[in-house]
Amino acid sequence: MNTTVVKELNIEGNGSTLDFHIHDLVESASKVIVPLGPITNFAARNPWASLEDQPFEQVARRLKETSNVDIYPSDAVLKSAWKKGNIKQEFVELKLQQWLDLQSLNLPRDVAFQFCQVALLQNETSFESLSSTDLESVVKEISQYQLSFPKKTNVQTYSERLERMNGKQLNQLLNGQMIKWSKLYLDESQAAWSMPNREKGFYEAWRQLVSNDPAINRTVRKELKELPMQADQALMAALLGLQIPYLEVQQYLEAHLLALPGWAGMMLWRSQQSNKEENLVTEYLAVRLSLEYAFIKGYLPLPQLEEDEEELFRLLVVAWAKWGNMPTNSWLSLTFEEVEARLTLAHRFDQIVRNRILLEAWEQTYEVQLKKTIGSRASLEQDKAPMAQFAFCIDVRSEPFRRKLEEAGPFETFGTAGFFGLPIETCELGQKHSHPSLPILFKPQFKVNETASAMELKNYQERQQSVNLLNYSFKTMKQSLPSSLLLPEITGPWYSLQTIARSFFPRSTGMLIRKLRKNWLRKPSTELTLQQEQTNKDELPIGFSKEERVFYARQALRMMGLTEHFAPLVVICGHGSHSTNNPYASALDCGACGGASSGFNARVLATLCNMPEVRKALGEEGISIPHDTVFAAAEHLTTSDELQWIYVPNLSSEAKEAFDFIQNKLSKVSEQAVAERLLKLPGIEGNRKNPKAHAQRLGEDWSEVRPEWGLARNATFIIGNRELTKDCHLDGRAFLHNYDWRKDNNGSILENIIAGPVTVAQWINLQYYASTVAPHYYGSGNKTTQTVTAGIGVMQGNASDLLSGLPWQSVMQSDQEIYHEPLRLLVVIEAPTEYVQRILDKNQAFHQKVKNGWIRLASIDSEGYWESWT
Repeated sequence: MNTTVVKELNIEGNGSTLDFHIHDLVESASKVIVPLGPITNFAARNPWASLEDQPFEQVARRLKETSNVDIYPSDAVLKSAWKKGNIKQEFVELKLQQWLDLQSLNLPRDVAFQFCQVALLQNETSFESLSSTDLESVVKEISQYQLSFPKKTNVQTYSERLERMNGKQLNQLLNGQMIKWSKLYLDESQAAWSMPNREKGFYEAWRQLVSNDPAINRTVRKELKELPMQADQALMAALLGLQIPYLEVQQYLEAHLLALPGWAGMMLWRSQQSNKEENLVTEYLAVRLSLEYAFIKGYLPLPQLEEDEEELFRLLVVAWAKWGNMPTNSWLSLTFEEVEARLTLAHRFDQIVRNRILLEAWEQTYEVQLKKTIGSRASLEQDKAPMAQFAFCIDVRSEPFRRKLEEAGPFETFGTAGFFGLPIETCELGQKHSHPSLPILFKPQFKVNETASAMELKNYQERQQSVNLLNYSFKTMKQSLPSSLLLPEITGPWYSLQTIARSFFPRSTGMLIRKLRKNWLRKPSTELTLQQEQTNKDELPIGFSKEERVFYARQALRMMGLTEHFAPLVVICGHGSHSTNNPYASALDCGACGGASSGFNARVLATLCNMPEVRKALGEEGISIPHDTVFAAAEHLTTSDELQWIYVPNLSSEAKEAFDFIQNKLSKVSEQAVAERLLKLPGIEGNRKNPKAHAQRLGEDWSEVRPEWGLARNATFIIGNRELTKDCHLDGRAFLHNYDWRKDNNGSILENIIAGPVTVAQWINLQYYASTVAPHYYGSGNKTTQTVTAGIGVMQGNASDLLSGLPWQSVMQSDQEIYHEPLRLLVVIEAPTEYVQRILDKNQAFHQKVKNGWIRLASIDSEGYWESWT
């Protein structure tokens, strides 16, 4: 055992020092993963959220070395974009020149540029296969120069190294064990038998059971019986046994977390939900490293892996033959300095650099196209005051619907964050449990209940309980061994009939079932608890005080830019989706709010804005809402592009006229929007007679793997007046947030937009990006072969990592062609340069993202000048 490690880790010292060191190291190592909640409350997560203090390229190299994961688009994806004209050659050459400007090479610039350009475009020169004899003689000659290049850091786990060295499948065995035990511990009451002693924590529950695991041989089980009682001590013992030097411990822990980032990410999320499980990541690592040490103990110490320099030289010589038109024998006539210069260029200009340049050129091509689209719009002034105003979520799926709605009549639309700035937890009528209805960035501060009269509520709950009881009984019988044998006989006829109906008539069957359920439940008319009610100190306050009601109404109106010139009818529009038999259903509702649709929030805000005392207070502050203006709430159903009313109070005569006019136009707007969207789905003919009915069928079909595209192809976040983008066909790729810099002297509104909506949009963007470039690591693979496991997520088959990202069908047009373009989010701010500079100076986290390449930034000043900040 390494005594240096013992001393530095203080394994023999007092417990507090030991705990401090190991928990500190685990916390730092955990930055390579992100907390992942259950799929039922899906929320988009940036898989590199804690690594944004490092440049994107640096993280790409780190992940390639640790997990062999590429986070730049593949050669095939980049070639496809090039062929489609999405990557312009002028920008490729510009980015290449910028890269060469940063290099110090003892090589003529034109020679270096020509080599790199050919390598980028994959246009091989007159390359013919080199004879092995000539190639080996050149490599042998070069080897005598004793050239050296920066060594790659070996950050693989010992079990991975052993697997590479002699083919022992110990890493596979280790991952299988961790999947099995993690699944048992994290199970959300889906398993028929729960893991014993879960209340004692993951490590202790595992420690008491593992010695009886028949999948592990007796010798190893005997070793595991002697493990320490505490997880941190077991982790320390494993690190000491593996002889990991102290300075490499954090790196080694990172490699283990990245081995199964889904299960590790779920452990991290659970550790943040409860103080009882705050050390869950340490326990996870203690289990994993204890198993690894027990499995490979007999193979220690492992020999050091050394890079094959001759193989490296061979690859570099071949690169010059392919892309530099350099015959093999020409190397023998070069000086040492010339050989070194050429090899250095080929070594530095590796695949990561090449793909980085192509991606940046792709992103700049899109930025220039967007600039042209916005700059060429028809600047038409609205002839008359709007009859109605609609506030939509910034969600990219709202953009086509808003465009069609504005074309249909004198309507004005606004874009804002879809939870409307309400930090609430909601509880719908008859439900015992509430759920947060806001982005996962924030915590709810208030609770809003949906209520009805006592008698109506009692009757409704009884009807609801009968449905829930039936579902619970079926689940219990299915998991019980005796009753599960009888269950098919009882339910067979009913489920056979339902299977046939859902398979051949999905739209009609789904609508009929929902209609029957609705008629049975007969939900009564309801009210919201917006007036503050007394609660316990440990509970969230129910409702708002008068000051709070005014504050949240004012804040919402200011954020959406609606503080004057109110129309007779103002519609607050949430959004949701509908799909059947879809574990990713919540991912289609809201990518920010943990799968919560935002119709409830829309109703809360509309109700607040209709309150006389709120209007009076707002009027005293300069936001005068006319007496005849009425706020209503609706929900944009993105699957079928329908607008469904969820709250329509008593209307004034002008508001009633606007409402009737909207009703006459909505059907056509819906058909136009859904027809435009359906054309993008694979296998859909462009001349369907009833696109709306077909969209509804997609939502009801339980075999449908792609009910809608969701937020695929999102690419830009535009912060500015609607006039900036009105009449622009942005192809459903833009998050649109209203903003008028003239009403934001101190920059607080822009600061809130950047800190909240932009951050959430970036998470969505990078989750789609990651699921496209690394679908089997950061995505979730093919939807048709997924297994929903433990009630928390999906796996491929029955023993894979817990897959946290989006399925293949959410980002791919076909097996060979991507649909989502993996571009990092472009934020465009309509404001003077000093406003943009101010936000960069004040928001260091945002500035860091821009500087390190995690997000891109451009601005449009008051004169229409476009400036790129990246």
